[in-house]
Amino acid sequence: MTPISVTQLNNQIKSIVESHFEIVLVEGEISKVVYHSSGHLYFTLKDENSSINCAMWKSNLTRMKFRLKEGEKVYVYGALSVYVPRGEYKIIAQSIEPSGVGALQKAFEQLKEELSKLGYFDEARKKSIPRFPRRIAIVTSATGAALQDMLRVAGKRWQLTEIYLFNALVQGDGAAEDIAMKIKLADEFVFEDGSGFDLIIIGRGGGSKEDLWPFNERVVADAVYNASTPIISAVGHEIDYLISDFVADVRAATPSNAMEIALPDKNEILLMLDEMKNAFVYKISHLIQKKERELIHIRELLNASSPVKKLDMKLQECELLLKRFNHSYINQIQKKEKELNELKNILFSLSPVIKINSFEKEIELLKSTFKNKTAQIISSKEKELINLKSAYETLNPKKREKKGFAEITKNGKRIDLKELKIGDIFDVSNADVLIKSKALEKIEN
Repeated sequence: MTPISVTQLNNQIKSIVESHFEIVLVEGEISKVVYHSSGHLYFTLKDENSSINCAMWKSNLTRMKFRLKEGEKVYVYGALSVYVPRGEYKIIAQSIEPSGVGALQKAFEQLKEELSKLGYFDEARKKSIPRFPRRIAIVTSATGAALQDMLRVAGKRWQLTEIYLFNALVQGDGAAEDIAMKIKLADEFVFEDGSGFDLIIIGRGGGSKEDLWPFNERVVADAVYNASTPIISAVGHEIDYLISDFVADVRAATPSNAMEIALPDKNEILLMLDEMKNAFVYKISHLIQKKERELIHIRELLNASSPVKKLDMKLQECELLLKRFNHSYINQIQKKEKELNELKNILFSLSPVIKINSFEKEIELLKSTFKNKTAQIISSKEKELINLKSAYETLNPKKREKKGFAEITKNGKRIDLKELKIGDIFDVSNADVLIKSKALEKIEN
């Protein structure tokens, strides 16, 4: 037998192994996982008795939906490859599937767990949906049924909201990146008045897990999480739960349900306004009736203790006294005139002309003096009456309040400021308002 070199032996082994094991499907447990900075993946696949090194190049790794973890059981599909310099062989993996669980489901669970730990699903960070949004952005396909469903619901519920479409791919290659980009555009969009959208709805109609998968991608989750505008996620049917549903501020079972959540029902609003109007009218009517009763009571109290009423009584007394005074003096004048006539008759009967003339002069003088005194008394009383009327006008509350006057009372009785002591409780009032007061300090002027 002719001897051969180690390299020759390894090359022969390489030729035999690689030609006989072009395709292998191996089940095992993952260990020693290394995601290299070059973009390649290196790991070991083992069972109870053996192990084999494996590698997956970057070109295939980019298509994997999940990351390998120590201890996971997987199916590795690939080919055997021999490294001649060291005489080692390994599996060059083309694809890896979780054992017992689909790759997509595994990827979903891994991303969900990761984002949950990062706080993407925390309720505390989620924004509330506005009650009456002015503008809504919809991120979906312009040709999908989901858009028509949402527009139909919007037309029935509330027609005052402006709705804008950001047309996006919702399935297939590049869909996740396109959805994320349109979310960012809608979130940063600014109208001429300086405002943006009040709400963003992302979604699509039903489909297979693969069709809905773009809404499970990390790039979409990041776009939803980083948006400052409230977002409703409405993907597929009620039974479908996507990563975007967990990250969004609100999850809707369907696109139609999203629009029901986003917009108020005009019929419900009209009914609510009608109920509010009836309640308001009832309260106002009840309040008016109550205030009318209070006003009547206050008027009765004012009439009972009104200074105006007291002044009216005094004025009436003064007028009565003046009438009596005038009547008394007129009677005296008439009596004196009568006595004068009688005296004249006596004098004429005695016929002394000189005495008669003297008496007449004295009588005329007495008459003139008496009239002057009477006029003075009448003038004095008229002045007193004028002063009383002036006082009446001054004390009239309706005119006093125009001059800034107010009435001071204590225990229901009107008092002078000089009567107050420090610590006394008293009322200051005019026709419009009553103020409860307390004397804190007393300074004599």
